[in-house]
Amino acid sequence: MPLPEINTDGLKSFIPTEKIEFLLKNTANPDKKLVRKIIAKSLSKQRLEPEEMAVLINTADPKLVEEIKQGARDLKTNVYGNRIVLFAPLYIGNECVNDCTYCGFRKSNTETLRKTLTMDELGAEIEALEDRGHKRLILVYGEHPMYDAQFIHDTVKKAYSVHKGQGEIRRVNINAAPLDEEGFKLVKSAGIGTYQVFMETYHEPTYKTVHPSGLKSDYLWRLHGLDRAFRAGIDDIGIGALLGLHDWKFEVMGLLYHTIHFEETFGVGPHTISFPRIEPAQGSELTENIPYKVSDEDFTKLVAILRLTVPYTGLILTCRESVKIRNEVIAFGVSQIDAGSDIGVGAYATLDPESAKKSQFVLADGRSLDQVIGELAYAGYLPSFCTACYRVGRTGEHFMEFAIPGFVKRYCTPNAILTLLEYLNDYATPDTREKGLKQIKSELKAMAEGEAKNLLTEKIDAVNNGKRDLYY
Repeated sequence: MPLPEINTDGLKSFIPTEKIEFLLKNTANPDKKLVRKIIAKSLSKQRLEPEEMAVLINTADPKLVEEIKQGARDLKTNVYGNRIVLFAPLYIGNECVNDCTYCGFRKSNTETLRKTLTMDELGAEIEALEDRGHKRLILVYGEHPMYDAQFIHDTVKKAYSVHKGQGEIRRVNINAAPLDEEGFKLVKSAGIGTYQVFMETYHEPTYKTVHPSGLKSDYLWRLHGLDRAFRAGIDDIGIGALLGLHDWKFEVMGLLYHTIHFEETFGVGPHTISFPRIEPAQGSELTENIPYKVSDEDFTKLVAILRLTVPYTGLILTCRESVKIRNEVIAFGVSQIDAGSDIGVGAYATLDPESAKKSQFVLADGRSLDQVIGELAYAGYLPSFCTACYRVGRTGEHFMEFAIPGFVKRYCTPNAILTLLEYLNDYATPDTREKGLKQIKSELKAMAEGEAKNLLTEKIDAVNNGKRDLYY
């Protein structure tokens, strides 16, 4: 298949490389009072400026770093409550025209077994995920002409059409190559949630080195990809950087400048930010010798800094990370995690022993969805499969209208309770059900008495009597 033509005429980078490097250099050894002033600003639910983020990045005093982390904990509680949204990644195909040096899907990798799901195979994958209790998916595609806008649209529609028992997929997000505006419009018409496009690295010289060929080799086409999504009417977008390709300090600043670009251009920032670290990928020498390896200490710190910097943007933490790290940084502001994940193409339905040869990289957290839910509930978190905001139009600018006054927590906690109760009634093991019901009881006890609580209690009774998909 011929590669589609792309046009970057007139496009310029909005990532100010020299300014980022200047800010990082000139905010070294920040004053304690300044650090605390910046934390206080974030706790007032204001997005931080680049210089303020640079100050937090350069904070090295262990006591001040702990204050940054505690600020992130407090902010998360104030904005999001203690809920954690759960999803699963579903890889549709691993054909790719790019040759990204860190990726197992790259075209020159002869070790990868190439596979694209048929619609029947996709249906089987959806059924397998529904059997485990999933309600939210992110569909992932290699970058190849066969995975065009029409194909993405059709796979999304297929995902929504499959129902098994009480199972149904209520929200499909997308992680795929950036499209042109017409392509984004077509994909939007399928009813997607968030469209993710990760820059991988915002450092342009590094970008060109690790993306030597293929569609992804064009820095400006990718950098402006989600601008085209906005113009096509998709106001719920996700950005991300692959940590380890360049200095993490530069990358998190790049994420902030990308956020500012969206705010200034479209009036709303990204719905989610992802910050995966490089993990081993078959046939990739780079992943065995990571150029800028991010330590656990720096990783936990940068998650807290991201939370303080962009108070209303969801932070996504994936199964790339170990159970230990996931449990630690969830408290610093993470709002979404995957669980029970398998990233081999076709792996959920077939339990294919050669799944690893069809995978993009290696996962570190292999717990089942049920295990994760049980452990979250036991730790005092509220697992959630809520999709209400997408379905009633609380996205983009409308989401911000709800988020800034604190309404997100007011709506999301009851919706999380209802979706968790569905899972506990339909799919949970006895141990997880016991832990989940205990957490629901705790949440209800913490709610103020009144009409809202009474209405939630009525909906809980309805779910226990067989009703499903009730939300505010």
